[in-house]
Amino acid sequence: MAHDPKALQILLNAAAPPDLELMFKPMFGGILAYAYGKPLASLSDVGLALKASGALNAEFMAAPGAVALRYEPDAPPSKTYVVVPPAVLADREDLRGWIVKAAAGVATTGKKRR
Repeated sequence: MAHDPKALQILLNAAAPPDLELMFKPMFGGILAYAYGKPLASLSDVGLALKASGALNAEFMAAPGAVALRYEPDAPPSKTYVVVPPAVLADREDLRGWIVKAAAGVATTGKKRR
């Protein structure tokens, strides 16, 4: 199922906690969402994919319907981005929980990107 990145941006904004400042930039036909000046989510025709490393990645991947991000079927799977399953996209509170966890993860990683 193809997704509309602009519709996903609206969904991400609506589900994010009010104190989380998000910034969006166009990226190769999609949109990249930033939190704390760092990449947080990829919004593309593939879906909404949140950045998650380590234990959080394993937690997200364990959810029914979650898959590693691949922009093309023959591309290697991402090691850090997980496509949010449809059931989570449909539940604003559940999606907010995923966003909060992903944002906490990017807040503690490396230096701010420009």
